[in-house]
Amino acid sequence: MTDLEYQNLAERVLEAVEKGCDRLNDETEVDIDNQRTGGMVTLTFSNRSQIIINLQKPLQEIWMAAKAGGFHYKFNSGQWNDTKDGSELFSNLSRCATAQSGQLLVFSASA
Repeated sequence: MTDLEYQNLAERVLEAVEKGCDRLNDETEVDIDNQRTGGMVTLTFSNRSQIIINLQKPLQEIWMAAKAGGFHYKFNSGQWNDTKDGSELFSNLSRCATAQSGQLLVFSASA
């Protein structure tokens, strides 16, 4: 994958996360503050816990830090998969956000 292809695909992920937060804030009682700084999105929940998603351009990866741990994702077969267990980024984000917020939250690549 070229650097430009990586950048385009990774930017779509960050945009989907931001749109997902907006959608969840509108459709549920959750209050997710999401802030974007360059290639990083920080989600802050009402209990002050955070999930941070950031681009690792030199490695062509996306990293996510949550209470459950740190995760590294590479693009493979049309989706971002964890480099350790192969799980998909948005399903892991949904699982971590649900655990940290105490509410069922579902994120998707299509926002």
